[in-house]
Amino acid sequence: MAQKILLIEDDQQTATYIIKGLGEEGMIVDHALNGRDGLFHATDGGYDAIILDRMLPQMDGMAVLGALRAGGISTPVLMLSAMAAVDDRVAGLTAGSDDYLTKPFAFAELLARLKLMLRRGNTGAQPTTQLACGDLEMDLLSRKVKRGPRAIELQPREFRLLEYLLRHKEEVVTRTMLLEGVWDYHFDPGTNVIDVHVSRLRRKIDDGEGAPLIHTVRGAGYRLGTEA
Repeated sequence: MAQKILLIEDDQQTATYIIKGLGEEGMIVDHALNGRDGLFHATDGGYDAIILDRMLPQMDGMAVLGALRAGGISTPVLMLSAMAAVDDRVAGLTAGSDDYLTKPFAFAELLARLKLMLRRGNTGAQPTTQLACGDLEMDLLSRKVKRGPRAIELQPREFRLLEYLLRHKEEVVTRTMLLEGVWDYHFDPGTNVIDVHVSRLRRKIDDGEGAPLIHTVRGAGYRLGTEA
């Protein structure tokens, strides 16, 4: 049976882009252009997942999300927003969204995150605020990172880079994915900025540890994982 998705997005160009892509994946997409209509559909439509823009006319995305959760509706929600600061993402997660994706985004990442939500199913689980790989742990609320008992101090960009790698652990992450997901670049800046930041992060995460977690995949990118 085709999965049914509700898209609540007021930007028609973005909505058309998402609807076309999800349609090609065999999904059925209903579209609401404002928060009030979106809330009406969300409470009545039996959806497998909701893609919710944060800034909407008539009723903003945070208010829609709050109304859904207050009403006991646990449909998985992927929130979209141009607000990319850590505090904004944390606010979205703690309000009850299952994931938070910043604009502009690559459709491949949106699809991957949506499919992950759908695999988890409509369990009503609390939003993830802890990420881990082996003995490496990240707390998204306190912004604390540790490997085993050792606390690791990270700069904001390093934190965002590690968060991205943790969300894609055991996957090969290309430089293009990192440019889009961490730096919000949709072009090649022609610098080694990624390699420099990964090198700094690797020193903080792996130096002095028995088994490295950050691996270079020659000709492809990087992978965070417990296996070499």
